[in-house]
Amino acid sequence: MPPGLPPYRMNLDTIIDDATMATIRKSGKLVFHSVGDTGGVNTSTYIDGVTRFMECDFTLNANAADRPSFYYHLGDVVYYDGEGANYWPEFYEPYLQYPAPIVAIPGNHDGDVNPATGETSLQAFVRNFCSQSAVISQDNRDAPRRTMTQPNVFWTLNTPLVTIIGLYSNCPEGGQIGETQRQSFVFELKGAPASLPIILAVHHPIYSAYGSHPGSTRLKKFLEDSCTEAQRAPDVVLTGHVHDYQRFSAPLFNKKNVPFIIAGAGGYNKRLHVLGKVFQETKAANKLPVQIESEPELLENFNDSEHGYLRVTVTRKDITLDYVAVPDPSTSPKDAVLPPYDSVKVSLP
Repeated sequence: MPPGLPPYRMNLDTIIDDATMATIRKSGKLVFHSVGDTGGVNTSTYIDGVTRFMECDFTLNANAADRPSFYYHLGDVVYYDGEGANYWPEFYEPYLQYPAPIVAIPGNHDGDVNPATGETSLQAFVRNFCSQSAVISQDNRDAPRRTMTQPNVFWTLNTPLVTIIGLYSNCPEGGQIGETQRQSFVFELKGAPASLPIILAVHHPIYSAYGSHPGSTRLKKFLEDSCTEAQRAPDVVLTGHVHDYQRFSAPLFNKKNVPFIIAGAGGYNKRLHVLGKVFQETKAANKLPVQIESEPELLENFNDSEHGYLRVTVTRKDITLDYVAVPDPSTSPKDAVLPPYDSVKVSLP
């Protein structure tokens, strides 16, 4: 059971230190990391490679306002079935040196069940991310990181500059959201401060050009219907599930070009999900963006060969979404604050 009561909301100042909060308010800038599909099922090489450069955003940034204040995980923290035993090697150990709080929504693998463990769906996720108090988890061996105190597996993070609404799209391919959560989502859209933008986080992608994990028509209808009912739409949609980076733009309710981003190259395995030949050829010919089968969405850019993460910067004027592609660990790269591979800016009214 979730530790909180509806509405499921948490304020940023309850999980970050006073100095970081003061910097956000003074600078008028909020920076955070986001990526999903990180659990290194075969090797920790690639999650460690991504985490290393996320840490550089702290250690090598002289300006405190440019340092991320938290990490928003887009689901599939551990593989394959959300086992508590996998939280140490796939979560606590890889982020041993990561200095900021980590919040999350579950992915389908976090909700899957391994009958051999005797654990129920999301049991370990709730224990580690929706704890009633910040304690050292039974799944954590040596890391100083304490459990997160999110009020539920679907929940809203309130910050001074942006409202982040997280959904749980359950386990079926294409995602599935029940009526209780739908009502909660509409309530959160209506209740979000009108003066602040909204970022939506959900594990399964609404749009995807990867054939084995296509975009979800079910979630697309859910999102469109919910926005119509609430008379408000998010300004950005962040997803995972597909193990690569894809950036789409598409209309949503009264907004014409909402970025729909897949950021699922967080370190699951060496091999990423590679898009089909037609997309490779289109990109090689510098003919992106490309329209997907006469649908309204445009594939603006993608990276299916390099792991990486999102660095999101929010000000009163805009939201900047940078995809940071990290070098292959076998190339012995040097520590650095990496430039973005791809970037998009959303101007705010």
